[in-house]
Amino acid sequence: MKKIALASIATLSMLLAAPNAGMMGGQGQGAQMKCGGKMQMKKKMMKRKMMMNSPFLIKHGLPHLTKDVMRNWDNAAFALTAEQKEKLTAVRKETMGTVKRLKPEVIALKKEIVQASTSGTKAADLKEKVDKLASLEAEATMVHLNCIEKTKDILTKDQLLFLLANKNKTHGMQGKMMKKRMGQGKGMKMKCGGGKCGMGMKQGAGKIQTH
Repeated sequence: MKKIALASIATLSMLLAAPNAGMMGGQGQGAQMKCGGKMQMKKKMMKRKMMMNSPFLIKHGLPHLTKDVMRNWDNAAFALTAEQKEKLTAVRKETMGTVKRLKPEVIALKKEIVQASTSGTKAADLKEKVDKLASLEAEATMVHLNCIEKTKDILTKDQLLFLLANKNKTHGMQGKMMKKRMGQGKGMKMKCGGGKCGMGMKQGAGKIQTH
């Protein structure tokens, strides 16, 4: 009878512990989802801000070759010559100079149009500003396109392939790192939940033995 009673108590203890473990697991998942939601929200806000501050008509899709070139400026594998560096510096200086001049005007006009529209200004009354904005963005986009064209003309075919390969490699590594971080975070939460659940069962078992 005593053995049966002990077995019944042990079973009851395990049943009581199981819902708690489930609740803890649910809390962990909830916290993980909440954290993931915040990160996504931050990314969206940053993306919106970047788009709002972009002086170009085409926001995505066109490469920023001069940035990629600067990252590999002294890379022996990229092998820029002194003559290439001189030409690339001139292209970048010309491009950045124009973009820096246009960007503040574009941002200011966008804000003016948004604020005016929100305040109830008629669309027809904003046409002049919209046309001006389109003109500035078109100018910036042409500068960008010319920069790409000139940079390609300066670089060799092998150097262009090098930039493309390294860009793909970088994106691949970033994706793997993101997946790894997500996996580690999930594993830590599961381990933590399991550890707490195990501790609860051991404590329960100890009480049964001393009963």
